[in-house]
Amino acid sequence: MLTDIGPDRVYLACGSTDLRKSIDGLAALVREAFALDPFSSCLFVFCNRRRDKLKILQWDHNGFWLHYRRLERGHFQWPAKPSATPLAITRRQLRWLLDGLPLEQREAHPEVTARTII
Repeated sequence: MLTDIGPDRVYLACGSTDLRKSIDGLAALVREAFALDPFSSCLFVFCNRRRDKLKILQWDHNGFWLHYRRLERGHFQWPAKPSATPLAITRRQLRWLLDGLPLEQREAHPEVTARTII
């Protein structure tokens, strides 16, 4: 489902977040702690302390989506250092993260952008 969306940006809340927070709590965190607009067309990604659960907050037209993922084994390769500013990543890096890979892939093919054919 997340591959069909076209967010402007993806932001990770570095460190751990209390995932008992609902949509309103996460939206307040985005606005107050990160000074970002939760109603923008961005994805805001949060992870718990054990790094086996995450939530993604997304605004869509007239309501919020709250995506939730729980791993049965293993953990996400999450940036552990808490920061007052979120980490901006690409959709490609988000896909890696959801697949259990680190954000920086040395073996990955370089991203290709479309070029104009003359």
